[in-house]
Amino acid sequence: MAIILGAHQYGKAENRVVRITRDTPRHEIRDVNVSSALRGDFAPAHLAGDQRNVLPTDTQKNMAYAYAKTVGLETLEGYGLALARHYVDDVPPVEGARIEIEEYAWERVQVDGAGHDHTFVRKGQEIRTCSVTVEGTGEAQQTWVTGGFKDLVVLKSTGSEFADFYVDEFTTLAPTHDRVMATSLVARWRFTTTDVDWDATYAGIKATMISTFATLHSLALQQTLFEMGRAVLEAYDVVAEVRLSAPNKHHFLYDLGRFGIENDGEVFHADDRPYGLIQAAITRDDAPDAGPAWNAYTGLV
Repeated sequence: MAIILGAHQYGKAENRVVRITRDTPRHEIRDVNVSSALRGDFAPAHLAGDQRNVLPTDTQKNMAYAYAKTVGLETLEGYGLALARHYVDDVPPVEGARIEIEEYAWERVQVDGAGHDHTFVRKGQEIRTCSVTVEGTGEAQQTWVTGGFKDLVVLKSTGSEFADFYVDEFTTLAPTHDRVMATSLVARWRFTTTDVDWDATYAGIKATMISTFATLHSLALQQTLFEMGRAVLEAYDVVAEVRLSAPNKHHFLYDLGRFGIENDGEVFHADDRPYGLIQAAITRDDAPDAGPAWNAYTGLV
């Protein structure tokens, strides 16, 4: 039996980069967490400790900060594309690079009804995410970009059901035709092109998903996820596929009857675990192949 080295990569994880643009008295801010992962002929490092092909992770850290200045962080995707292409185009041992970015949003402090020029407060409905993967060089080079978000907590107090489910001898859950439905949504979508208005598209996709969640009378969280993904694909030709992960943040009606108090769907116990976890991919039947940029990503999303 032979023992061999399997798939491998390395990089610098979670570089916390804050870029403040000071070109005018009215400053702008982008606050991100950047991780890089490089693939290539790095087997000698694993098998013999030979580091000659290994670009140090400390160098990758420095590049994350340097490109925040030289390229800028006007868009997450543009910054990520520049970093990934640098590694693949300019570092010979590197055959593929993936850049993953999370953004922590800020908004201006309001003073006398106007946004202050250089003071901000954390915005934070969700954490915006994106990833860029570049593989190969020259005409054979391929690029994949994904957008997304995580930790977007949404809740609807009615308009959701869960009934007519499969029942066996261990089933104790009662069917309901009126329940609270809440989740902390994780979403990723894969682009078919890099010719995208990144920020406007992100805002539009998020709004489309939230609107669908709100207006759809849901018979199941699974149905809601599919309709959210379908709405995005119908609205945005530049998106090939949407992947969603939604933990069911259960709200159970609290038993006040034992105290002689009527509880007509008004007081709930928010139970954080265990929870149902619903995940789905919604795609076009003619979507181009995602390559490693998508399926190498951890988990379904």
